[in-house]
Amino acid sequence: MRAEYVFSVRFGVETASGVNADPRTFETVVEVRADPPGEDGWMFFRDALWRGEVNDERYARELASEWLSVPAESVSFRELRTDEEYLDALKDEISDSLDRFNADAVDEALTKYLGSSIHVRP
Repeated sequence: MRAEYVFSVRFGVETASGVNADPRTFETVVEVRADPPGEDGWMFFRDALWRGEVNDERYARELASEWLSVPAESVSFRELRTDEEYLDALKDEISDSLDRFNADAVDEALTKYLGSSIHVRP
């Protein structure tokens, strides 16, 4: 059972006086392991995403800056990359907690937060 949140992060570099860097900004793909459903942190998607986008740009930049140890300039969510086992466990956990998602159905909760950005891999 495995899943990762995939983000695109842009960051810049500072240079010393008299030093130029080209390019000064870089973009990288960051994969953050998703906590198993039911464990601490499993609702990261609920707290950080809305309709498949980051829901708070400043918060997302703070997280990305911690992940990369450089100041992030921008962050965009790409997908939840998962296997069937993780997705099934996630759906089961959401089903048991629908009130925490303000949703009437599991698919509604997933769409509210992840949009169509769920990519199931074998």
